[in-house]
Amino acid sequence: MTADPHASTPGTTTESEGELEATAAIARDLIRFDTTNWGDGKSRGEAEAAQYVESALRDLGLSPQMIEAAPDRVSVVARVPGRDRSKPALVVHGHLDVVPADPANWSVDPFGGVVRDGSLWGRGAVDMKNMDAMMLTALSDVIAEHGAPERDLVIAYFADEEAGGLLGAHHVVEHHPELFAGASAAISEIGGYSITLGDRRAYLLQTGEKALIWVKLVARGTAAHGSHVIRDNAVTKLAAAVARIGGEEWPVRLSGTTDAMITEIARFLGVDPVATGPDEVALATGSAARFIHAALHTTTNPTVLTAGYKHNVIPDRAEALVDIRCLPGDEDTVLARVRELAGDDVEVEIVHQDVGLEQDFGGPLVETVHEVLARHDPGAPVLPYLLSGGTDNKAMSRLGIAGYGFVPLQLPADVDFPAMFHGVDERVPLASLAFGRRVLADLFATY
Repeated sequence: MTADPHASTPGTTTESEGELEATAAIARDLIRFDTTNWGDGKSRGEAEAAQYVESALRDLGLSPQMIEAAPDRVSVVARVPGRDRSKPALVVHGHLDVVPADPANWSVDPFGGVVRDGSLWGRGAVDMKNMDAMMLTALSDVIAEHGAPERDLVIAYFADEEAGGLLGAHHVVEHHPELFAGASAAISEIGGYSITLGDRRAYLLQTGEKALIWVKLVARGTAAHGSHVIRDNAVTKLAAAVARIGGEEWPVRLSGTTDAMITEIARFLGVDPVATGPDEVALATGSAARFIHAALHTTTNPTVLTAGYKHNVIPDRAEALVDIRCLPGDEDTVLARVRELAGDDVEVEIVHQDVGLEQDFGGPLVETVHEVLARHDPGAPVLPYLLSGGTDNKAMSRLGIAGYGFVPLQLPADVDFPAMFHGVDERVPLASLAFGRRVLADLFATY
C-alpha cells in the first residue's frame, strides 16, 4: 500500500493527539486518505483506503476480496464465520468515498484527521468513515472475547456510494452476488444515532429510505449575439423551469414508515399527532428535523446549472441537474408532475434512478437493536424513521436483503448531527465513536 503522507500505523496516534481510542485512530487514518468523489466518474478513487481496511481485515484472520470496478475504484468484502452458521448472515457495510470539501471553507484541513475539542474533524467523520472504523474495532473485540460473532457477518466496504454506487455496491451485487449468500438483513448508515428532546434521549433506527431520481433538464433555443432581441432563449426557458420545480410546495405524504415515525415521536413528545400535525411533530425534534421533516415531503432540489461560454453569446442549450427524492411507489406520479412543471420547452432526462425502501419496525434484528441499546443506554427508546436520502442498502435490496440504518452514536444534546452530513467542519465526538464500538460489538455477539 502507498501510504498517505498524513497517515500513521493503524490504531496508533501522534504525540500531539495523545492516546486515541482505536476506533478514533482508525477513523482518523481513513480520513487522511482523500477519497473525494465528484460523481460522473470523476474521483480520487478508494484504492488506498481499500488496501488499508483489507490489511486490517487480514490482521483479524479473514480473507477479504478486493473488487475493482474501474481503475482505483475498489470495494472490499470479507465473510466472518459465525458460531451458529444455521442463522442467516448479517451484512455490515460502509462506504469509503466522500463528497468534496473546499479547504477554504473549513476551520481545519478537511483531510487532516484533526482531533480537537473532544471530536475528530474531517471529511468522512460522520459520512461514513466513523462506521468504517467502528466495524473493524467492534469485530476485533467480538473475535477476541467470543472467538466469532453469533452468526456469519459479511463485512463490506464499498466504493462510489456518493455517486449512486454504480462502481461500488451495485457493481459488487451484480458481479459477485455469491459474496452475500445466505444473508437476510444488512446494517449501514444513516441511523442509530441519538436525538435529545427536552431532557430525554432517544435513538433513531432507519427502517426506510426515499426513492432517488436524478434528472437533467435540457432547454434549447437560438444561438445569437448577446445584444439581439431573442425570445427563443435557452437560458430563460431553463431558468423558468428550474424556478417552478425548485419552488414546488410538495404536500405531506405518509407511508407505513413515516406514519409510524410520526406516531412514535409524538408519543415520545407527549402530543397528539393528529391535532399537532405531522410537520409540527417533525419540526419539534430539533436538529433531527433536518432529516425527519424532509421524509414527509417529496423534494425536488436543483443542484447544478450549465449554460453558455461567453458573456456576449446567447447559447443554444442550457442544462440543470435536479435531485428528486420521493416515497417508494410515488416515482411515476412525481416524475409526471416534474415534467408538467418543466413545460413543453424543456426536456426531462433521467440520469440515475434507484428504489426506495421500507422495512418493518420489528423482527429479530430490530428486537436485538432494542435490547443492545437498552444495555448501553438504559431507558432510552428506539424510534423508527425514514431517511430522506439514500444508502447502499438500495443495492442490497436487489438480493432480497432487508437494509436498516444503524450506526450507533450517543451524541451530546447540542450536536447538530444531520448538519454534519456533507457539511463544513464535519466532526464526530470521540466518546460517540467509543460508544458505537461497544454497541456494535454487543450486536455482533448476540444477534
